[in-house]
Amino acid sequence: MSHLDDLDDAIAAAAFRRLVLHLRHRDDAQNVDLMGLAGFCRNCLSDWTQEASDGALTREQAREAIYGMPYAQWKAEHQAEATPEQLARMAETMKRNPA
Repeated sequence: MSHLDDLDDAIAAAAFRRLVLHLRHRDDAQNVDLMGLAGFCRNCLSDWTQEASDGALTREQAREAIYGMPYAQWKAEHQAEATPEQLARMAETMKRNPA
């Protein structure tokens, strides 16, 4: 199978759920570091989830679905202040993302 669109939706959904659960477990992986390495983070997944919902989810509802709690609570419990180095790495890798 070479085309992503040929992947069964149930399989894709199961893989997506596993990714989200993995990110919930790895709360030590900061969003800024995920952005700096891969150009996406939990917030991106939340935005993509909201977009895919065709208006059924608000931004906060989508974030809660990804974070497993309200976003403000996750930030307070798990998000550290980003360093200048992390922010620079994130800015550089974001240039590689598709428009």
